[in-house]
Amino acid sequence: MSTIFSSTSQAGPDARALVLAGGGAAGNAWQLGLIAGLADAGVDVTDADLVVGTSAGSTVAAQVTGGPTPAELYAAVLAETPPGRPRPGAPGPDRRRPPTISGPSYLEWSDAIIASAHDASDMRRRMGAATLERDASDGSDARRWHDIVAARLPGRQWPRQRVLITAVDARTGEPVVFDRHSGIDLVDAVAASTSAMTPYRIGEQRYLNGGYRRSENADLASGYGRVLVMSPFSGRTRMPLQWGMDLATQVAELRTGGSRVECVYPDAGAGEVFDANALDPATRRPAARGGYDQGRALAELVADLWH
Repeated sequence: MSTIFSSTSQAGPDARALVLAGGGAAGNAWQLGLIAGLADAGVDVTDADLVVGTSAGSTVAAQVTGGPTPAELYAAVLAETPPGRPRPGAPGPDRRRPPTISGPSYLEWSDAIIASAHDASDMRRRMGAATLERDASDGSDARRWHDIVAARLPGRQWPRQRVLITAVDARTGEPVVFDRHSGIDLVDAVAASTSAMTPYRIGEQRYLNGGYRRSENADLASGYGRVLVMSPFSGRTRMPLQWGMDLATQVAELRTGGSRVECVYPDAGAGEVFDANALDPATRRPAARGGYDQGRALAELVADLWH
């Protein structure tokens, strides 16, 4: 499956792009809280001309363009049942929860692959080969992940709004960008972008996490005059800087092309959750609350960019 698109479609000096980066369970919640705080202060960034979603940010992209208001999405995070506590009246465990992935073990595994690579393309190929080696299931893991992702999204259909979801082809290591013209449903695109340690299956194809394409993937907003980047990991990268995958390099490229760019990072109000613990669902409520407060505090700055 090849994906052909023009990142500059609908672009222009007045066009606005919202870039939503990866960051695990904490990053998803922080971005939803941030967007809700901004909206509550009168700045609705969900009306962007382009929304780019990577990994956890791909879930946010589908959620904020799928119908529910930012306030509703924020309230839903705050209402989530804490991990380990059964839902009132539930007959059994919450089957929408993913299996627990240990942050440190994932980081150790992927850091070793990154350290062995010569460049970004080599890293993607090595990462793809490593995940394919781990893929011993009959497809049931992918079906389960599909159902988990589907339960998080408002629907399966792509919005009319321009949304780009990033991934990597596990077999070739080639970067992939899905949109509503790609021939797959939105759930599959998000499931591919959020895959971790094992590839996600779509037909005969296998896909990796979109963060291996290029960190925040802000470069996909090339040609858009105003770009807002939400980066849960504050632009940090585990890749060698000479590979050019880091956010600072992407922002420099955008500004050279004439874009005005603002980047927002979590502040202390979200807690110490943006590290190996970011995969833990227990981080979601404090991250969301911190994001909400931060959104209200940053509304004037973002409004100057957005309006």
